[in-house]
Amino acid sequence: MAIKATVVKSHLSVADMDRHHYADYELTWAMHPSETPRRFMVRLIAFALNAHEDLQMGKGLCVDDEPELWIKDLSDNIELWIDLGQLDEKWLRKASGRANQVQLYCYGGGAVGPWWKTIESKLSRFDNLSVWQIDEADADAAAQLFERGMRLSASIDQGSLCLSNETDTVWLTPTRLK
Repeated sequence: MAIKATVVKSHLSVADMDRHHYADYELTWAMHPSETPRRFMVRLIAFALNAHEDLQMGKGLCVDDEPELWIKDLSDNIELWIDLGQLDEKWLRKASGRANQVQLYCYGGGAVGPWWKTIESKLSRFDNLSVWQIDEADADAAAQLFERGMRLSASIDQGSLCLSNETDTVWLTPTRLK
């Protein structure tokens, strides 16, 4: 018997001073059985940093052809493709060819440096690709906020994110690698 995804509901209030975007989101997420709370929270962080009324969840881990998050226009063209992890060049080339803009959020501490060293020069030709690193300690701290029903506030100012629930707050600043 297949293990089913866990349903996670979150209320996310976003105040993005950098982009002048202020909105509340009622989100229902599917958490893949292999997905950890840490990875899930990196996905939520990516959502907060790119929040937009048209930002939707893709099938991510479940489907090879879809990102974690994306924005499509009315003609079904992909405006923004957001993915997580240390992806290979082939996957990033495919994403860059299909979308106007691609955002990759890496996490995983010591694994990011060696991965980036081997792939950085290969990615320089993709002008529509941005690569960000979420510090391992920040991802771990954000994972402590995880609950199956969450009420979170995300404030973004000068590239830094303050993510909080009723009792705890996590401050993080993604590092731009590309």
